[in-house]
Amino acid sequence: MPQGMSAYTTVIYDCDGVMFESFEANFAFYSRVLEKFGKPPLDRTNAETMHLLHTYSSKDVLARFFVDDPREDAALCYAASIDYRELLPFMHMEAELVETLQALYSRVNLAVCTNRSNSMELLLEDFGLTSYFSYVMTAAKVKKPKPHPEPLLKILEHYRITPGEALFVGDSVLDQRSAEAAGVPFVAYKSDLPGFAQIKHHSEILVLLENRNPSVNMLP
Repeated sequence: MPQGMSAYTTVIYDCDGVMFESFEANFAFYSRVLEKFGKPPLDRTNAETMHLLHTYSSKDVLARFFVDDPREDAALCYAASIDYRELLPFMHMEAELVETLQALYSRVNLAVCTNRSNSMELLLEDFGLTSYFSYVMTAAKVKKPKPHPEPLLKILEHYRITPGEALFVGDSVLDQRSAEAAGVPFVAYKSDLPGFAQIKHHSEILVLLENRNPSVNMLP
């Protein structure tokens, strides 16, 4: 196991909103599904719907859009058939991510914990990030995705570590609830959610690991 800086041996990243700004890609993805099945178009002004498609697994999102609709399974199959490569131009990597991963790579375990189902590996490959992460946990690999703790618990089991040896960097209530339930310290990225710390830049993760510098917005 890599020797971590401070007590932490593992940093776990959420994908959407943390590693990538992916709102437009998610919007385009679900718009295709709804159009295919003659559903009303997405309303950008509906904050609840926009939050839903940006944070929940595709299975959960489509379950909401196809309530009491016998075509739900067909919609799931169609969604799985969409070539996500066509949506990659809508994805934008967050600033300082690569530089931070390079600094962390030889010193801690790096993992992904996302509610994406089958596009995460493609994203990592296309953006040249595959080699940094030794474990990738997706919604397709668990029975209960975030906000359930199962995805994080499986990561802890994989590395044979305790919850206190990891940090989970996320941006949503689902991430926060999953971390809390698993006992993993939660680092809120560009968010005011409660947790171990709040950061606005990826490089601040290095500060948290190295010396817990008080200049980072640590929470009581």
